[in-house]
Amino acid sequence: MALSLPETVEAEDHLGFAVRNKAGRSGTKQFAWAWNERVTPGRPRVPRPDVLAVRVAGQAEKEMLLAADAGKFFTEPHYNGFPAVLVRLAAVGEDELRELIIDAWRCQAPRHLVRDSGL
Repeated sequence: MALSLPETVEAEDHLGFAVRNKAGRSGTKQFAWAWNERVTPGRPRVPRPDVLAVRVAGQAEKEMLLAADAGKFFTEPHYNGFPAVLVRLAAVGEDELRELIIDAWRCQAPRHLVRDSGL
């Protein structure tokens, strides 16, 4: 789904997606990625491919999603103040996931690209 969006690239580790954007050092802005869970304190986080982190437009949208369905959406202290929500992939349907990914892409894509894509 993510790779079908204009100017989207997959992370080298295959655990995330970014949109090409001239801002930033790498020229891309990440909009969806596998959640890295802190399983053991003091140890590296572990990728959880069954949970997707997606960018959201802001804190209000994040709070709305979290309040809408705790079975689908959650967060953790690491994401406090950060415009992203965690999504349990098994709990969302394909259409809802597509909408979440497109909305996340729109948050990070250059304005002209969003406008020209019609998304």
